[in-house]
Amino acid sequence: MKEIKAIGFDLFNTLITVAPPALKEALGRLVHSLKQSGFILEEELFRASHREAALRHLEECKQDGKETHNRFWISSALMKHGYEVMPDDFRIADAVEAYFTAFYDYSRLIPGTEEMLNKVRTTYLLGMLTNFTHGPAARRIIGQLGLTPLFDVILISGEIGFRKPNPLVFQKLCGHLGVLETQIMHVGDDPEADILGALNAGIQPVWVVHGDGAPFHDPIPREPSLPIGDVPTISSWQELLSILGEF
Repeated sequence: MKEIKAIGFDLFNTLITVAPPALKEALGRLVHSLKQSGFILEEELFRASHREAALRHLEECKQDGKETHNRFWISSALMKHGYEVMPDDFRIADAVEAYFTAFYDYSRLIPGTEEMLNKVRTTYLLGMLTNFTHGPAARRIIGQLGLTPLFDVILISGEIGFRKPNPLVFQKLCGHLGVLETQIMHVGDDPEADILGALNAGIQPVWVVHGDGAPFHDPIPREPSLPIGDVPTISSWQELLSILGEF
């Protein structure tokens, strides 16, 4: 693919996986932090309120493409339990940090990812474009898994202020890498954020399909409502290297 000069990669469920216990553990640590800060909460009720708030804020993101943040979810959930606490309160900041420690413990590289990246970076510029609300946590995960030095550019929605599939974030990736939309390929697992997002930005996507916690098997079925057309689908990193045609 001589016209391709750069490759963009999604992070979660593309390059890395997060073990299933992480979310439950993260919420437990969040609630524990809030209780240590003096809030009196019934854990299961708060979990339900937090989930409701998160889904509401994430749905709003789909409307305007702007990124949200966990502190807004926590503030909204606390208000349902009688606490008028603003999102920038230090107790919420502490709870956010506690929440993400679970992701540090449960994030793992998909086997073969580091080897693949080291191969392709000899020929292509590499960019990472990930949807993640809390930039510092994302950068810590990326760093502790050894990915930071493998990429020329790392863009995180929580730092940009917008999230995939907004074309703006793909344009920023191209700008930071110094390439045109026709000169970059984007590799990701999410049909809407990665595949349609890239297509709408004029970028060639490659769809990664693999199961939860078990890389590159149990393919995710294509959603007929998504007009993705003829998008290359890979079920192993060797298939990506074959598409590139130089390895």
